[in-house]
Amino acid sequence: MTSRLRVLVEQPTRGKRWVAVAADWPGLERGGKTEDEAVEKLARYVPRYLPVAKRARLGSELATQTDPDIIGRYQGVGSTDFWGISFAPSPLDRKPFHAPSFQRKVRLLRAAWAEFDETAARVSAELRPGVRGGGRARDKIVRHVLATEGGDFSKRVKAKSELEDLRTPGQLARHRDRFVEAMRAWYAEGKPLGNWTIPYLLRHTAYHVLDHTWEMQDRDLTDNASAG
Repeated sequence: MTSRLRVLVEQPTRGKRWVAVAADWPGLERGGKTEDEAVEKLARYVPRYLPVAKRARLGSELATQTDPDIIGRYQGVGSTDFWGISFAPSPLDRKPFHAPSFQRKVRLLRAAWAEFDETAARVSAELRPGVRGGGRARDKIVRHVLATEGGDFSKRVKAKSELEDLRTPGQLARHRDRFVEAMRAWYAEGKPLGNWTIPYLLRHTAYHVLDHTWEMQDRDLTDNASAG
């Protein structure tokens, strides 16, 4: 039996870019120059997100969600237009703490991290040039993701880590545990987070790590490169 993929649409402030956000799958988000384009891109990325869902033992649930269903629209911010990325919490991101729901999101975030780590370990060090002929090499992508997560994202809940403290698997695991527990405590206590919310911070972290995971897979030069 199939079910609907619940989608929220983040609308632009200047009519430049829309973002489709999968309401139940942190990190599954795609932008487009129209609402229809964003939703179509999101639907195309469901198979790419499926390995993440499987890692969290939620693959069978996602596999049935073949048809997007827009359940709401909300206003984005200037960065929505500029980057074509979700930069505003949705109404669902503003709901109060609910432990089972938060734990499900954490499982998917951890699965996204695992997908990133595994991809970074197997792809070629040098990557295929991007569509404009540029693009970072694998190690620079990894450093960018870890620096952004350890700095900008984690510091919002006072769990910042310096890049040099994220060099070993053990260090990275400890940082991620600390980041998750800081988000959990912050959310459970109902503490404000400026213009963001904890559910938004979690899904934005998942989006960032998966966007670069898929970039590495697409640009991989090894024999087992993803067909994308």
